[in-house]
Amino acid sequence: MESLTELFHTLREVLNPKFLIDYMLNLLGVYVYLGLWFVVFAETGLAVGFFLPGDSLLVTAGILAAAGQLDIAWLLVFPTLAAIAGDQTGYAIGRTAGAALADRYPKFRKQLDRAHAFYEQHGTKTIVIARFVPIIRTFAPFVAGIGTMSYRRFAAYNVVGGVLWVTLFLFAGYFFGGLPMIRSNFTLVIFAIIFLSILPPIIELIRDRLKKRVQS
Repeated sequence: MESLTELFHTLREVLNPKFLIDYMLNLLGVYVYLGLWFVVFAETGLAVGFFLPGDSLLVTAGILAAAGQLDIAWLLVFPTLAAIAGDQTGYAIGRTAGAALADRYPKFRKQLDRAHAFYEQHGTKTIVIARFVPIIRTFAPFVAGIGTMSYRRFAAYNVVGGVLWVTLFLFAGYFFGGLPMIRSNFTLVIFAIIFLSILPPIIELIRDRLKKRVQS
């Protein structure tokens, strides 16, 4: 039981975006922006990064920029490039090996099916809309690649979505982070952001469970 408590505490710390950024600042110094690049890239381009807190990380980075700890200009450059490169990587993997990965790993197939349903509902705009939906944004480019969406169309939506996602969340943190109420309740704000980030998948999971009960 004690080991489970320690594991939970460790996961809570690791997934806390403030902890991640502070850790990268201490470890990387001025190269912290490269660390942020990698985290955003992993969440958007690598299936194993679906659990990373992209939304809350960007808002937190914006808040720290408002406090003078990070440079907002560099924050706009590195995460935006990472978001675009991440989706491009996901598309390339989906195009070349997506079907084989889905057949080999059932859990991967389940996430792809969810992203595919989202894709069917919203069409090609999914590449932009999915940016704002945790987990879905990780697998949407894979689905686009598997579905052989034209590269030119995908690239256009990818750039628009990446720029919008990073800019909106960064500036949300940057402008609201300067408020005294935010600064004095920083920890509560961070956990509220994390909760809001994971709320859509939780709602989707509940809906899926209720749907299965009705069908059974």
